[in-house]
Amino acid sequence: QVQLVESGGGLVQAGGSLKLSCIASGRTFGLNTMGWFRQAPGKEREFVAAITRSGTTTYYLDSVKGRFTISRDNAKNTVSLQMNSLKSDDTAVYYCAARLGGTGWPGGIDDYGYWGRGTQVTVSS
Repeated sequence: QVQLVESGGGLVQAGGSLKLSCIASGRTFGLNTMGWFRQAPGKEREFVAAITRSGTTTYYLDSVKGRFTISRDNAKNTVSLQMNSLKSDDTAVYYCAARLGGTGWPGGIDDYGYWGRGTQVTVSS
């Protein structure tokens, strides 16, 4: 089992920045690709960003490219999401997730077997 705990959410004005962190515990030696998803009220959960185990490859939702940066520290079992130039459309609960398998584009929710409980990000305009 793997436990994921997110932190770093909050209220920020449009144009501001936040950094989300996710720490993993439990059977972390097998963790592969890690991802961030978000869910706004009344909307489906959507993929935001992912990073491979080595950290050499990253993936992003088109609307966050150039504004968000995902990173990881395997020694500390953490994955982070630096969010800059935030917009009101970025308001959502953000979830950290660990991918169990699969190859290619890591945007599929069903590929992820472990999820955190989420952290709220609210961007005021």
